[in-house]
Amino acid sequence: MGDIEDSFGDLPGPANPGEEVSVKIRSTKKNNAQEKGQMDSFVPGTCAVWLRTWGCSHNSSDSEYMAGILANSGYRIVGDKTAADVWVLNSCTVKTPSEQQASNLVKEGQGGGKKIVMAGCVSQAAPDEPWLKGISIVGVKQIDRITEVVEETLKGNTVRLLSRRRPDAGLSLPKMRKNELVEVLAINTGCLNHCTYCKTKLARGDLKSYPIEELVEQARTAFERDGVKELWLTSEDLGAYGRDIGLVLPDLLNELIKVVPEGCMMRLGMTNPPYILDHLEEIAAILRHPRVYAFLHIPVQSGSDGVLNDMKREYNSHHFRQIVDYMQGNVPGIYIATDMICAFPTEGVEDFEESMQLVRDYRFPSLFINQFFARTGTPAARMKKVPNDEAKRRTAEMSKLFRSYSRYDDSRIGEEMDVLVCEMASDGVHGVGHNKNYEHILVPNPDQVMGQWVRVRITGVSKFHMSSEPVNPLPPRPSKPSQARSRPSSNIINPKLFFFALLTVLIAFFLFKLFAGYP
Repeated sequence: MGDIEDSFGDLPGPANPGEEVSVKIRSTKKNNAQEKGQMDSFVPGTCAVWLRTWGCSHNSSDSEYMAGILANSGYRIVGDKTAADVWVLNSCTVKTPSEQQASNLVKEGQGGGKKIVMAGCVSQAAPDEPWLKGISIVGVKQIDRITEVVEETLKGNTVRLLSRRRPDAGLSLPKMRKNELVEVLAINTGCLNHCTYCKTKLARGDLKSYPIEELVEQARTAFERDGVKELWLTSEDLGAYGRDIGLVLPDLLNELIKVVPEGCMMRLGMTNPPYILDHLEEIAAILRHPRVYAFLHIPVQSGSDGVLNDMKREYNSHHFRQIVDYMQGNVPGIYIATDMICAFPTEGVEDFEESMQLVRDYRFPSLFINQFFARTGTPAARMKKVPNDEAKRRTAEMSKLFRSYSRYDDSRIGEEMDVLVCEMASDGVHGVGHNKNYEHILVPNPDQVMGQWVRVRITGVSKFHMSSEPVNPLPPRPSKPSQARSRPSSNIINPKLFFFALLTVLIAFFLFKLFAGYP
C-alpha cells in the first residue's frame, strides 16, 4: 500500500501535485450496541482514547503532544484500555520485544472491537508488515493530525499519513504531560548515523534540528506558565544537535540554562560518542551548573573496535573511554549510563570479553543490556547470526556482572543530601527524588514533597536506589497548591484608593468650613 498524506487537509485536492490521495473505506456492519438516537451520525470528540507508548523519551514527548491535541478536541484520555473506544499505539522499532508487544495489542484490540491507530517508528518504517494490514497509521511527522486520523478511524475508514516530505510538527502544539512536573523537549529529530543494526533512521530520517529560539521559548513557557520543575532534553542523538543548521549542542544548552528558574533542573538525554568529543570542556562545564543534573547517557554498544566498525558506529572504544575519563575527572560524582548489545553477528568470544572488561572498568550505575535482534531491512539482518543459546549465555553473563556491583553501598547510609521529588516510585508509596548527581532516592510521604526540594538522610541502599527519611519534620502540604504568580493580598491598602479617599475628606472639610457661617 502506498503512503497516503494530507488526505484531510483544508485544501480540496492532494497536498503534493501529481500524488494521488485516497482513503480506504471499510465496509462494516452496524454495531447493535450503538447508543439509541445516534443512528449513523458521527460526533467528533465524544469518544475515549487510550494511548500506549514504547521506546525513548522522544516517543514519550510525541505521545504527550498527541494526547494534548486529542484532549483539546474534546476526546477523553483514559488510563483503562477497556474503557476506550480507540487505542493509539506509539511504537518503537529499536527492540523486537516492544514491536511484538505492539503486534499483540493490535490483535487484542481488534478482537475486542476496538479501533486501532498506530503511531511511532515501527509503523513509519515498516507500514506493510502483515499485522498492520487494515490499520490506520499516523507518521512521526504527522502527529499534529492525530485528531483527523482518529476521527476517520472511528468512522470505519483506514487512514495512513506517512510522508516525510512535510515539516516536523511544531513545538507549540497542545500537550498533555504524563508527569505535570516534567517537560520532555525534543530538540531535534532524525540522526546523522547509518548504524547497521538500527531501523530508527528509516522512520525518523536525517537530522532536523529545531531553532534555538523556539526551544528556549517552549522551555520558558513550560516553567513560567505550566509550573514544571524538570526539563528533559531528548532526541535520537542529542549530541548531533545543530549540525544541520550551523550550530552545536553547547550553543543550545547555554541558552536553555538561562530560562531554568531557581529550584528547577535540566537533564540531558542520550548522546552518541562522536558528537561530544569536540566539546568535552563545554559539556562538562554545563553539567557542573547547579541547575543541571550531572548525568550523561552515552551508548557504547560494544567494547570491541572490530564490532563497533561492523556496526558503523564511527568511533572506537578509546574514544568512549576518553569521554568517560574526562567527565569523571571534571564533573564531580557524575552519573553515566550506557548501552550494550550482546551477540551482534560479528561478535566473537574475545569481542564479548572486551565489552565485559569495559563494564568491569567503569561499573556503570545504569547499563541497558540488549540481546541482538535482527531488524528487517537493516544490513545486520543479512549477517550470519550468533547461535541463540550462545547469545542468551552472553546476555545472561553481562547481566550477572552488572548485578554484582552497586553505586549505592553501605558507606552511603547516614549521608544527608537535597533531592528534588518529581516522580512516584513503582511501589506507589514513595516519591522518587534526585540529587545533583541524578542518584535515585526513595522519599516517604510523596504527597507532602512532590515538586519540592527536601533535605533527606539515607537510611538504606539497594542496587538501583537509596532509601531515605526527611532530616526535618515536613510541614503539612497546603490543601490548594500555591499559584505560580502570587496575587496581591486583600488586606493591603491600595495607595490610589487611600489618596482619593483622603482628598474627598479634605474637600468636604474645606466646603464645610467655607459655608459653615452662612444661614
